Amino acid sequence: MDPASFDWRHYDGILFDLDGVITPTAEIHEHAWGQLFAAHDYTEADYLAYIDGKPRYDGVRSFLESRDLTLPDGAPTDEPGDGTVCALGNKKNALFNEILERDGIAPYPGSQATLDLLTELGVPAAIVSSSKNAVPVLAAAGLSDRFDVIVDGVVSADLGLAGKPAPDGYLLGAERIGTDPSRTVVVEDAVSGVAAGANGSFAVTIGVDRGAGPAALLEHGASFVVGDLSELLPPSEHPPSDR
Repeated sequence: MDPASFDWRHYDGILFDLDGVITPTAEIHEHAWGQLFAAHDYTEADYLAYIDGKPRYDGVRSFLESRDLTLPDGAPTDEPGDGTVCALGNKKNALFNEILERDGIAPYPGSQATLDLLTELGVPAAIVSSSKNAVPVLAAAGLSDRFDVIVDGVVSADLGLAGKPAPDGYLLGAERIGTDPSRTVVVEDAVSGVAAGANGSFAVTIGVDRGAGPAALLEHGASFVVGDLSELLPPSEHPPSDR
C-alpha cells in the first residue's frame, strides 16, 4: 500500500500501540532493561531482537534464552529480584516506574497531532499495549482522556490473552470500540506488533520505524512504514516541530 493514498477518514477505528508509537516510552523501557541486564552485555539490538513489543515476562525469557540462561518462572507476586523470571520482570518494572516518575514523558508531536485529527473526525481510538504501565504512562503524558478503550498487559493477564505476535489484544480492542478488523487500522513500531496486526487480518497495519527498520517491519506484516505519524497528516495538521 502506498502511504500517500492513506486517509484516516476511510476507516472506522484506529488501534495504537503505546510505547514507541504514541510516547517515546521505549527509551525508558530500554534504559530500564539495560540496567536490569547490565551484567549480560545488553545492547539496544537485544531490545529490538528479544524484548520489544512482548509482554514483560516473555521479554525476560527471550533475553535469557539468547544468553543460554534459564530461570524458574516463579509467580507474578514475586518480589523484584534476580531469582526467577517474574522477579526479574518485576525488578524491571520498578526501574521503569522510577525513571518515569523522575523524568516524565511527553507524546511524539506527530502522534499528538494525529490524535487531535481523529478527535475532530470522530474516529474512535484504542491503546493495545503489552505493557502493564499503559495507564500511568498515559496519565504522565496527559492523554488519559484521549482513548475510548485501553487493552494493556493488565487486561491481557486478567483475560488470559496471548501476547503479540498473536492478534488477541488487537481483536479485543476492535471489539471494544465496536469496529470490524476489516475496517480497522493497527499502528505499531515493533516487529511482534505488526505481525499481530497481520495475523488479525486488519485493514491496514502501519509500521512506525523507531529503530526496528523498514525491512523488518514490512517482512513481519506492515502494510507500509513511516518514520513518524506526521507523514500521514494533511499539511494543515502538521505539528509546528514538523514544519
